[in-house]
Amino acid sequence: MESYQIPKIPVSNFSLKHTFESAQPLTFYADYNEISNTITYPYDSMVINMMHSGNQEKGELHVVSRHGNVAVDEVKRRFRLHDNMERIYKRIGTDEHVKNAINSYRGMRLTVNDPWETTLVFIISQFNNVKRIRLITRNIVKRYGTEITDSAGREVAKSFPQSRDLLKGTEKDFRELGAGFRAKYIKEAAEYCTYNINLTKLPGNKYNKLKESLMTIRGVGEKVADCIALMGYGNLEAFPIDVHIKRSMEKLYFKGKKKPIKQIQKLAEEKWGDYRGYAQQYLFHNARMTK
Repeated sequence: MESYQIPKIPVSNFSLKHTFESAQPLTFYADYNEISNTITYPYDSMVINMMHSGNQEKGELHVVSRHGNVAVDEVKRRFRLHDNMERIYKRIGTDEHVKNAINSYRGMRLTVNDPWETTLVFIISQFNNVKRIRLITRNIVKRYGTEITDSAGREVAKSFPQSRDLLKGTEKDFRELGAGFRAKYIKEAAEYCTYNINLTKLPGNKYNKLKESLMTIRGVGEKVADCIALMGYGNLEAFPIDVHIKRSMEKLYFKGKKKPIKQIQKLAEEKWGDYRGYAQQYLFHNARMTK
């Protein structure tokens, strides 16, 4: 067994459990152990093993990887450890609904993931549930991911496949992996993101331009584009609205009256400004867990 020096990162307002369970990309392919409060996931050619000790108010992240500081930097980036959560909570806690969600899931972080990884996961998520999204995503990783080996050359995981890795798959192949009608969009998105658009070059800090570019991908509508902007580029101006968040927003802020998505987005911008992506995630997760 390999042994490594284990870096420790002090954290506050952090909950690994709430973050993993909140239907972000890691939910669908990482492995989380609630008893030990640990998460394991592939990143590029490495495997990240991380444990959260302490509590959500104050604790430490223990990062186990033979890649040392590279793994630590990945954890800090992925889990947005630079975010000042007290300031964010103060900014978005404008009413009892958000405050209740924060109190219930304090420490939940938005994550910043690879743009293609985020694109694929949220194409799969359409008209789907968490269990099936996870099944399909893990099937694709198993089939098309590249082997990650330890120092002895033993396979320890598969990397998350990039768009070019999926070019060898057919629509039929993706259907066999459980994708159903989404197989067509997975195939077309893999081709488009390999040959027609460079996701890593899109302007992540320019919300409207970013969203417009993402919606040129077949299978990426307004909601999925917002999910990619929020969790693939870290743009907190994005406020993804699916059927569930639409109903929840109408119930909480419009007295149950049906409203167009544009009006809901306008309300979100006015109430929560540049941090509305965080408000959305807390309201969305709270609605999922209490329905």
